[in-house]
Amino acid sequence: MLNAARVLLGVLLMSGSAFGARYHVSNAGSDANDGLSPEAAWASLERVNLGPYQPGDAVLFRRGDSWRGQLRPRSGSEAGYVTYGAYGEGPKPLLLGSVARNSPEDWTDEGNGIWSSGGALRVLGEALPQGADDTLEWRLHREEPAEATTSWDEADFDSAPASCRVECAASGESGNRIQLYIGPFAIERGKLYRLSVRAKCTAPFRMAMPHMMMMGAPWSSYSGGTGVSEVREDWTTCTQLYLANTTADDTRLTWYLGAALPTGAVLHLDSLSLEACDGSGWLAADVGNIILNEGERCGVKVWNAEDLQEPGQYWYDEAQHLVKLVCPQNPATLYESIELAIREHMIDQGGCSYVVYENLRLLYGGAHGIGGGSTHHIIVRDCDFGFIGGGDQMGGDRTVRFGNGVEFWGAAHDNLVERCRFWEIYDAALTNQSGGPETPEYNLIYRNNLIWNSEYSFEYWNRPEASETYNVQFVNNTCLNAGHGWGHTQRPDPSGRHLCFYNSPARAWDIVVSNNIFFEAKSHAFYAPGWTDEQIDALVMDHNCWYQAEGVMIDFKDSPYTMAEFARYQAERNKEPRSICADPLFVGAAGLDFRLRPESPCLNAGADLGVPDDFTGAARPADRPPSIGAY
Repeated sequence: MLNAARVLLGVLLMSGSAFGARYHVSNAGSDANDGLSPEAAWASLERVNLGPYQPGDAVLFRRGDSWRGQLRPRSGSEAGYVTYGAYGEGPKPLLLGSVARNSPEDWTDEGNGIWSSGGALRVLGEALPQGADDTLEWRLHREEPAEATTSWDEADFDSAPASCRVECAASGESGNRIQLYIGPFAIERGKLYRLSVRAKCTAPFRMAMPHMMMMGAPWSSYSGGTGVSEVREDWTTCTQLYLANTTADDTRLTWYLGAALPTGAVLHLDSLSLEACDGSGWLAADVGNIILNEGERCGVKVWNAEDLQEPGQYWYDEAQHLVKLVCPQNPATLYESIELAIREHMIDQGGCSYVVYENLRLLYGGAHGIGGGSTHHIIVRDCDFGFIGGGDQMGGDRTVRFGNGVEFWGAAHDNLVERCRFWEIYDAALTNQSGGPETPEYNLIYRNNLIWNSEYSFEYWNRPEASETYNVQFVNNTCLNAGHGWGHTQRPDPSGRHLCFYNSPARAWDIVVSNNIFFEAKSHAFYAPGWTDEQIDALVMDHNCWYQAEGVMIDFKDSPYTMAEFARYQAERNKEPRSICADPLFVGAAGLDFRLRPESPCLNAGADLGVPDDFTGAARPADRPPSIGAY
């Protein structure tokens, strides 16, 4: 077992923050204020995202208030964290990743029991110069082994005098190997932009629409994700919407063509326009879930208009940016609350470091609750995450949905998630994962969290072999009913697992899973079918409480174990000698009271891992062993 001193060392690396300015945010505030007192609070997330902040500063949201949209945090430094927290009294500040559709006027009768909702798009003007594809410079960036060239084609075009021609001699293995971009041009924060471009290719392919981003280093993103268009041999119109997250005059559009553009193909692009629009209420991205009456019921996503057959089914029309729902009457007359979860990370922290999130409540997001790659020194504490995920991950018709509560993607280290609650998460409540190429993930601690009705409680994988993972600790968490959430029956791959360890060839050591309660799972409590015996032996596991009345509880390659076979698992795997298989005896799980009854076998049955307090923040007694679970 990893000793307590080492556990605490990882935490100490992430603690402490200097005191700086305190900025306040309130529904009664104004963005014209300076934010430096409750009386002079700001009003919007847009103003919060502008900053600027210094290490040690804090952004405090008023309790009882709510905001819609995406929070884009700013980094602190070793001198101090930037904190996003709460002030005042009452419920935690609420961040919503959804659009409300509660009024009958929000819905249009399409006939045959189908109702649609979207938003009026009013064009404000052209954001690019007239004939921008002729006046702005098209540029091509390629990286070996990809081979491509670009030129003006005055013989084959959609509109005079020429089109942009890209010849691909070798596609490469990833999108960044061939980049076609055009710019610079100006955008304004908060405006919606509609791109239209005509395209054709000698070999049909699925073209990812361009990213709106900074013209030069560090090439920051100026908008969210992009969709995919089918490019054929004849000219076709491709469109994309962008919501600008900043005001800038150094903007470019970048097509990542590597891997997708077929080798030997010739692509033409022409008739480029970018219109600035008023998109009030516009559904600019996929709807990952429809939450009805605050979770009493959820919509059932289908992938084609013709599949809209049964009440509750819905389809997101990517071309028109409408959602269509099967309902016997106007949905707003049947349900008091209708939330459309938009496919966008609620907190997009890509590249951030030295940030604290505490005492926040995140609901109804169609992507991740907190997501983004390459993070370090992140603390997520005393936050709530509910009804997260379900958005279309790839765009187009690939039907792959996603959404985690907190995800640390790619290179991540010295991050902590503690005393948080997760429920109704489409994928994993907590996860660190990476696809390489050489990715280190270390000093990641998940402790004292409550997780229920999520598809996975904790998911981990890291690839390829050149990557490495170490000192990851999943300790003193209480996990219930994996796979009992809203998304399970809608998934093409229904899983329902507390620990889901997919194939992970990265070198790994000091991965600790201890002092946790794993109670009931639709499929497996522990799933690692692709892990080698050596990898499983390297897991540090003990003092857990397992309970799964039916089915395979622990599933390794060619080695399934039911709860009744737990002793055989312990003996064959030489693992978890002090873990138990028993009902943890919660005070009232049906009422979400996951405290332990006086007769619980988990009381004082854990190991001292140096975790000083429990889910409530109360100190763990020093005169006896700690209990298993978050309490």
